[in-house]
Amino acid sequence: MARIRVKPPRVRRSRWRGVAGYARRLSSTAVNPPPGVDYSAKWYVMATVSVGVLLATIDASIVNVAFPTLVDELETTFNTIQWVALGYLLTIATLTLGMGRLGDVIGKKKLYTAGFSMFTIASVLCGLAPDVSWLIGFRVFQAFGAVMILALGAAILVEAFPSAERGKALGWIGTAVSLGIITGPVVGGLLISAFSWRAIFFVNLPVGIVGTILAIRFVPRTPPVPGQRFDFLGAFLLSASLFSVSLALTLGQTRGFASPLILGAFGLSAVAGVGFLIVELRVDSPMVELRLFRNPMLSVSVITGFLVFACLSATFFLFPFYLEGVLGFDIGTVGLLLGAAPLMVGVISPWSGALSDRIGIRPLTLAGLVILAVTFLGFQTFAIDTTIPHYLVLVIPVGIGIAVFQSPNNSAIMGSVPPEYMGVGGGILTLTRLLGQIAGIAVLGSVWAASVAAAAGGSLPDGGASMADPAAQVAGLQTTYLIAAGIMVVAVIIGAWGLSKERSGLSLQEAPGG
Repeated sequence: MARIRVKPPRVRRSRWRGVAGYARRLSSTAVNPPPGVDYSAKWYVMATVSVGVLLATIDASIVNVAFPTLVDELETTFNTIQWVALGYLLTIATLTLGMGRLGDVIGKKKLYTAGFSMFTIASVLCGLAPDVSWLIGFRVFQAFGAVMILALGAAILVEAFPSAERGKALGWIGTAVSLGIITGPVVGGLLISAFSWRAIFFVNLPVGIVGTILAIRFVPRTPPVPGQRFDFLGAFLLSASLFSVSLALTLGQTRGFASPLILGAFGLSAVAGVGFLIVELRVDSPMVELRLFRNPMLSVSVITGFLVFACLSATFFLFPFYLEGVLGFDIGTVGLLLGAAPLMVGVISPWSGALSDRIGIRPLTLAGLVILAVTFLGFQTFAIDTTIPHYLVLVIPVGIGIAVFQSPNNSAIMGSVPPEYMGVGGGILTLTRLLGQIAGIAVLGSVWAASVAAAAGGSLPDGGASMADPAAQVAGLQTTYLIAAGIMVVAVIIGAWGLSKERSGLSLQEAPGG
């Protein structure tokens, strides 16, 4: 009698089980590198990515120093010249996730190398710009290159290092970011004084050439996971949503958040966002795997990261007004004082990242959040006669808190995504920071202005909150930083919940049921 072979039914494994199972594969990557990656070249990759991060970070801040000069020499207004910075920022915020996903689909090396080349060429064009319109256009072109560098750099770095050293690697990148924040305004001021505003763009040429050569030589050619497709409709809807909300938050500070234009932009962002969610849940190869966010490790890290950057951006936005307008320090002293916190970040980030590889991520991120919450409460002691030692005693812990929190938190995000979404993970890092910065300046900046007006008797002088009586400005600062402390307390609660989940035995590296 012939045997009848019954074929067992095919069980289709859900996409989420593949995502959750990624954590169980991490141990193997600590020994066996991904295809196309040589762990012995990891420090060369680190140097390459650090150059890119440093270049993009410096260029994001160096142009702010040139604003007064640009207004005079290009014969324009401050409202117009702001778009030199806003065009750059909005382009990066709009495209970062899409660029990260594109790198996952077609390969990261080619896009990263192209980004370096594009950034370098655009920098030269910015330096040659004949008027402000051309300068704004070239800055947008420059941002296309920058978004490739920023969105893909973290993913390239994580793939180049064993998983057991991921925190240490991202910690060193934190140092590069801090160095860029510190040196950008200083280098910009020196170049403008010695040459002209065009020099702040021409200086990118030799660095960009070196970075491009390093990218060609050392960035590993990691093959993308087969079978992936780029979700064009999802990318368009996400970009439309991100651009609209970023534009609304940015312009709402001057036009008012109740104006029809701003409300329309918020509405467009919401509609496009809902459309994006619908599309992503239906396509086979989504732009962003939404099921990733079922992982508490990722969700906690993204939410707390957003809250931290929102509070920090508002802090460093308001500090110059306080240091120069209230305390009366000259611009050189202000620049040095503003560098205190980033300096601490640069020193401590590698240490905190390496420590997170040894003792775990959640204890360090929670410790960083607690430090920031206590520090913002300490800002209530700012007064109209605060001394430099008093200021430093309050501000240096900010740098410590950022460093203790940020490198482990970045490691948590990058460790929560599977290989086929590593570029998206890098995009999430960049987008969390940018949206936090935009929202923090918009919301807490408005809170400060309203608080100053209330302390000044209900109205502000023609020059705005920065021209109000020093006592009113300090009262506004204290109110704003009290709210920031409250936001940090919320972040601490979320972080403590994440730690409790980890300690209770539910691995945050995989979702329930994974």
